[in-house]
Amino acid sequence: MIKAKNIRKHYGKLEVLKGVDLHIKQGEIISIVGASGAGKTTLLQILGSLDNMDKNPTSKLTINDVEINQLKDKALAKFRNEQLGFIFQFHQLLPEFTALENVCIPAFIKGTSKKEVETKAKKLLDFLGLSHRYDHKPDALSGGEQQRVAVARALINDPKVIYADEPSGNLDSESAENLHQLFFTLRDTFGQTFVIVTHNNEFANMADRKLVMRDGNLI
Repeated sequence: MIKAKNIRKHYGKLEVLKGVDLHIKQGEIISIVGASGAGKTTLLQILGSLDNMDKNPTSKLTINDVEINQLKDKALAKFRNEQLGFIFQFHQLLPEFTALENVCIPAFIKGTSKKEVETKAKKLLDFLGLSHRYDHKPDALSGGEQQRVAVARALINDPKVIYADEPSGNLDSESAENLHQLFFTLRDTFGQTFVIVTHNNEFANMADRKLVMRDGNLI
């Protein structure tokens, strides 16, 4: 599903990633752990096409058989919208829109009809226990509810891969545990691959594989 070879990243003279090699199978839940500054978020952003790796003839990133580092901007944006989903520590919901509207936005960008999108968004919110929250804006939702809305938004286009960066870092312990269990339920239900950066060791140890980053590389 994901094949990364010799992924390198510099910010000026600072080398953040030092030749990462990685292979993730379809349907795996992978956790990435390590100290702050080890390069975890940078790697996640590159794997999710939100940032570019250094140009190098031996570097390559393939997701679902597509070599994404060879895509032009427009094709890359389309691939990201249709194939990848993102969940962040801070839910990034748009405050002026309801829960239902927030979930629908990526599918509207894709060009799916309003009727089809809203029907699917409601099914996802129902699945996540939010059937009573369709019309609530983010400030009327609890932290756990906001993050579940963000999960539904990540799922709306049936992505092949879900990337999550400290998804439970802003939640209380009960909400965090519920979110962690939800990822496994989603994988078993929808078959997505999950790549998750986390400082939560208990959750990291639950993953199919735990990868440790140190000084810009996996060990």
